[in-house]
Amino acid sequence: MRLCWKIFAAPAVLLACLAAPMAARATSCTTQAEMLPQDRDALIAAGGRMAVAVAEQDLAALKAALLPAVAKDWDGISGAVESSASLMKGGQIQLRSLYLLDATSMAAPADTQFFCTSSSGAMTVTLTMRALPPGRYALVLADAAGAPYAGQLGFILVWDGPANGWKLGGLTIRPGALDGQDGVWWWTHARELARADQPWAAWFAYDMARMLLLPVDILSSPNLEKLGSEQTAIKNPPPGTFPLTIPDGARTWKIDAVRVDPMMLHADLGVAYESLGIADPAAQRTEAIAVLSAFLKTQPGLRENFHGMWAYAVKDGKRTPVLEVPMTQIP
Repeated sequence: MRLCWKIFAAPAVLLACLAAPMAARATSCTTQAEMLPQDRDALIAAGGRMAVAVAEQDLAALKAALLPAVAKDWDGISGAVESSASLMKGGQIQLRSLYLLDATSMAAPADTQFFCTSSSGAMTVTLTMRALPPGRYALVLADAAGAPYAGQLGFILVWDGPANGWKLGGLTIRPGALDGQDGVWWWTHARELARADQPWAAWFAYDMARMLLLPVDILSSPNLEKLGSEQTAIKNPPPGTFPLTIPDGARTWKIDAVRVDPMMLHADLGVAYESLGIADPAAQRTEAIAVLSAFLKTQPGLRENFHGMWAYAVKDGKRTPVLEVPMTQIP
């Protein structure tokens, strides 16, 4: 088994990825209510220990639980956990959901989907794993209930045999609320913005809602599919406009991408733009502010609905964060 780790720009986000050829294989998923008691108890114990270790910054306990195949990536894992402390602060760990994933019948690593249907058959959650090796896995979702940032945790556990039990194979940590608003609020707000014919603000409000509602990107549910269908129904959405050229007096700025960016634990947007390649830090900031100001003049609805913006300068393929600035400080 070969595992790799990728740390994203969002605060304390760590996601396991498994590299191998693409294919589909037979798998099964057992939801928490349908698990055998011994399986459920084992996952509650293992997932609970890991979640508490993240909340308490107990790196020794997490390292002891790590799957040997990813031990080489410990520095990145521990750094992501350390940077998540503010997401957990003031909260109590509560397990949200457990899914037991059986891929032992697979002959080789493959892109794999698990369909996890509730005991009543009323709802199916889909889990999509990239290039998954054969084996037994579990997904454990947990929350830091009561924490101001409502930290969300997702653990991918790997069965390492009877002698070793469940080991940590992957981890995501992300906020469940920013600036006092959770994903449900952002979803409702996105609908309001869509009805008000503010496609850009609505689009990124939907993105914000999805991030705050979803502990892991590998999971899809009927609610999230509904969110996605509402978002794709927006007329004149942002994705098709990039790269975006914006005249600004004698200058012209080129914006490559815009995305939600919770790096500073605010409801910010990240703007990546083609930089002139200025080396002086003060001049870099001046350029960044000019770009953000010109951009907001084309999309004033963003100023009214988000906390601020991150500026990312792109030069010769390299993306460099320049500054984060509240909307009120952008002319």
